[in-house]
Amino acid sequence: MKRGKNYQDSQKLYDKNTLYETTQAIDLVLQTAKAKFDETIELSVRLGVDPRHADQQVRGTVVLPNGTGKEVKILVFARGDKAQEARDAGADYVGEMDMVEKIQKENWFDFDVCIATPDMMGVVGRIGRILGPKGLMPNPKSGTVTMDIGKAVQESKSGKVEYRVDRTAIIHCPVGKKSFEPAKLQENIDTLMTAIVRARPASAKGQYLRSIVVSSTMGPGIKLNPANFQ
Repeated sequence: MKRGKNYQDSQKLYDKNTLYETTQAIDLVLQTAKAKFDETIELSVRLGVDPRHADQQVRGTVVLPNGTGKEVKILVFARGDKAQEARDAGADYVGEMDMVEKIQKENWFDFDVCIATPDMMGVVGRIGRILGPKGLMPNPKSGTVTMDIGKAVQESKSGKVEYRVDRTAIIHCPVGKKSFEPAKLQENIDTLMTAIVRARPASAKGQYLRSIVVSSTMGPGIKLNPANFQ
């Protein structure tokens, strides 16, 4: 695969076979983030689990102390007092069947997170096949099906992210932006890694953290030493 000049120049700044300490890796990833926009910094963690088995799924949510740097738009399915609670907490869109029809008829997806009260799941279920593949279907495990709507909205606005192992046993999760101070990126990475380690399934055998890579949107991956998080 042919790489651009910036990417090739970035590869000269680090050793792809070295496992770096977190502070070193962050410094390197910021040096290699050479795009003209505020690149997202992402962590990719390969786990020693078999996602084909239900008892080895790794999934959860965590509130990053410094947020992700992205403005999150939230859609809430709720009625009555809970709808007003969602508006008061800062939800961008609140509704019932009107929102279902908007998604169905207009193919509207101008939101990043979808939250619903339990009593609204019958309504939301009508568009489950649309929301599911996009990762937008509310789920109790991710805290997006709840009666505590205000808290759910506030957490999502302040930097709550969901981590979930994919079928290749890798978790991909944003941890900030190129514009973040290194200390804030490190705090976010430490918080995410603590959550992933705590979520280790009891049935997972052998080495749990196989590899950890931090990268920017357009830059190469810098390897972190997994021993730092065991």
